[in-house]
This record gives sequence, C-alpha cells and structure tokens, in this order.
Amino acid sequence: MIEKKVIVNNSQGLHARPAALFVQIANKYESEVIVKKGNDEVNGKSIMGLMTLAAEKGSTIQLKIDGPDAKEAMEELEKVVSGETAV
Repeated sequence: MIEKKVIVNNSQGLHARPAALFVQIANKYESEVIVKKGNDEVNGKSIMGLMTLAAEKGSTIQLKIDGPDAKEAMEELEKVVSGETAV
C-alpha cells in the first residue's frame, strides 16, 4: 500500500469536475483507492464519496492506494489533486 498526503491545489477544490476526473482515472486502475480527509475515509472510485469530503482548495487529503498498479495510479491521481492536470 502506498500512502501520501496531498494538498488540494485545484482552484475549484475537489468538487464536481475535478472529482469526476479523479474517479474516471481511479477506475482505470485495478488498485483500491481510498481518500481520507480528517476522520472521513471514502472510496476514491465513488464520486459521491469524494463529494462528501468537501475538500476545498488548500485542504490536505491522504491518498491510500493498494494493488498491482498503485504507483502509477498515485502519480496520476496526485496530478489531479495538485492541479497539474487540466480539468
């Protein structure tokens, strides 16, 4: 399992379009993706789960990815959260 704390740097936070892109990318991978903010932990392959976190710009989330393609998934998902991937 790979774990990494990432600061949400997307101007919209992790809402609507960025969350949809995150889920789309997470579902490309076989690995399990868990997103944690504070005490809340959700399935990273569920848009409703991500939306309930209400992760605004500047907040810190923790990505936990477990599976055979975890490293690749972490790299791509981190770019979405950090705002490096255009939404």
